[in-house]
Amino acid sequence: MSPGTGAALRMLAATVDAKAVAEIGTGTGVSGINLLHGMRPDGVLTTVDPEPEHQQFARQAFRASGFASNRSRFIPGRALDVLPRLADAGYDLVFCDGDRQEVMDYLAESLRLLRPGGLVVFEGVFANGRTVDSGPQPTEVLRLRELLRAVRESQELLPSLLPVGDGLLCAVKR
Repeated sequence: MSPGTGAALRMLAATVDAKAVAEIGTGTGVSGINLLHGMRPDGVLTTVDPEPEHQQFARQAFRASGFASNRSRFIPGRALDVLPRLADAGYDLVFCDGDRQEVMDYLAESLRLLRPGGLVVFEGVFANGRTVDSGPQPTEVLRLRELLRAVRESQELLPSLLPVGDGLLCAVKR
């Protein structure tokens, strides 16, 4: 994740005064640390990843960054198996950085999870420039194009595309 993307995540979390954030794709914890820095001091980050070793690494990174263990909740598992168990309208922000093949399902789950005024953010939507390339593209790029179109056309969302890193698609739930 680029420093600009991290700064944007901090700002977005602060903008919605995030107390509850769901993250799809824990990775090494960089995005989670940025989200936690932007969240309220009493906020909790719920992060989902199918790889337990990613979560263990992120847990150590959060601790090394000074975050108390009660500021994060790690749930191992495939996002589409875990997300349905999370509370409807219980989140201020949902950050999606998981399997690009599943972005449309992440969008549907995010709409359910977000409170009105909440924010959904998708990382990597430029796909290194491939989402605007006219040539034949792999399925993951076609899914990103479908996501961009769905968010743009949704009456339930107010979208913006931030040109930081590999692209952040942000949308406020009306």
